[in-house]
Amino acid sequence: MSTVIPPTKRQCERCGRNEVWDGEQSTWVAVREDSQIEFGKPHCLHEWDIDGSYNPFEGHS
Repeated sequence: MSTVIPPTKRQCERCGRNEVWDGEQSTWVAVREDSQIEFGKPHCLHEWDIDGSYNPFEGHS
């Protein structure tokens, strides 16, 4: 059986918003840079950079 490895970070290809997975809250959170939260554009319909090159299965390429 394969183990699914979810992504831990993502970036919007449209506005540049960066997020990381917060396992304690079980949700995506915006990255902090120099004590500022990097929100990106507030009305962006985010297009995340997780695409066909990402392989979520452990031990498979």
